Amino acid sequence: MKPAAPLVLTINGGSSSIKFAVYPLRGPFSKTLHGKIDRIGLPGTNLAFADSTQKSAPPLPVPAATHASVVKFLLGWLESQIGFSSVRVIGHRVVHGLNHSAPARVTPKLLAELRRLTPCDPDHLPHELALLEAFRRRHPEIPQVACFDTAFHQTMPSVAKLLPLPRRFDRRGIRRYGFHGLSYAFLVEELVRLGDPAATSGRVILAHLGNGASIAAVRHGRSRDTSMGFTPAAGLVMSTRSGDLDPGLVSYLTRTGQMTPAQFDRMVNHQSGLLGVSGTSSDVRDLLAAEATDVRAAEALALFCYQAKKWIGAYAAALGGLDTLVFAGGIGENAPVLRERICADLEFLGVKIDRKRNARNAAVISSPTGRVRVRVIPTDEELMIARSAGRLIARH
Repeated sequence: MKPAAPLVLTINGGSSSIKFAVYPLRGPFSKTLHGKIDRIGLPGTNLAFADSTQKSAPPLPVPAATHASVVKFLLGWLESQIGFSSVRVIGHRVVHGLNHSAPARVTPKLLAELRRLTPCDPDHLPHELALLEAFRRRHPEIPQVACFDTAFHQTMPSVAKLLPLPRRFDRRGIRRYGFHGLSYAFLVEELVRLGDPAATSGRVILAHLGNGASIAAVRHGRSRDTSMGFTPAAGLVMSTRSGDLDPGLVSYLTRTGQMTPAQFDRMVNHQSGLLGVSGTSSDVRDLLAAEATDVRAAEALALFCYQAKKWIGAYAAALGGLDTLVFAGGIGENAPVLRERICADLEFLGVKIDRKRNARNAAVISSPTGRVRVRVIPTDEELMIARSAGRLIARH
């Protein structure tokens, strides 16, 4: 019998969902199976998946959908679909990696380090650790690789990492780390593949706009600054996260008895952003449909676009100019009206949108008369995990 081709399995675990994908280990990296379990902890938890033909199967209901039961269900289902004898490496997205600047082999030492980091990201790290440990228990013979969302931003200069707090906090690791690094690393590799000279020798602003949203300033292919900071709650207005706030609000709301620290944390991460301002929805599609008749929906979208515009302007200043602007993420890739609003009045930077190209989600949406090339690039964190895990295993 011909031995099965070696595979890489990628796992992207979130607070309420788990995405997975299977790729050949020895490229080209095209998915042979991919899917997602969403609504973990809520009614209607389902597993949706598709094979290499992109043909989707009917969703499977997931029983007793606690996070622990979902992980157990997913492991059993994957074993029935692919068998693990051909899986050579499992790559995981890990949101916080402290000072790691590259993917790392999962070892007991790394797991202990990540457990100590859980107070930095209580929404993601505990679930990611549960996945790492579950796969390690079930298949200890298969190497696992942690791919850190913070690693891309390790190249930021000290001035972009420092928080204006007493120095003792910096010594304890309380500084700006930045996130969405897997997406940004993928986008830079795509710019190189597309032959954009700014990817290696120019000034690029990457806008990852989705449920979580951030913007990164990249020079010569290396991160120079990014809008998220010590946690993913900082920076832009997002679907349910507030982004940057006056720190005095913490003291005011706790002092007046309106809120405990835990309630404040829940508010800024799960009840704010587009949802909080609109009072109705965190989904841009809902808000666009309602903005003509609902002033709060219109204000939520206006705030989102205004802040994105400000960050782009700030990062153009930090880079000393701009050569390429990239939109990615669910909103960045699929909401042309918001891209147009964000780019409005940025002509002084050389940004000029071609409305027809933008409306049809073309790969390049800038006008030929604009100095800055504006691109729309679908990001692919799972593919970046597969590439990173494959490269690390190949080296060893």
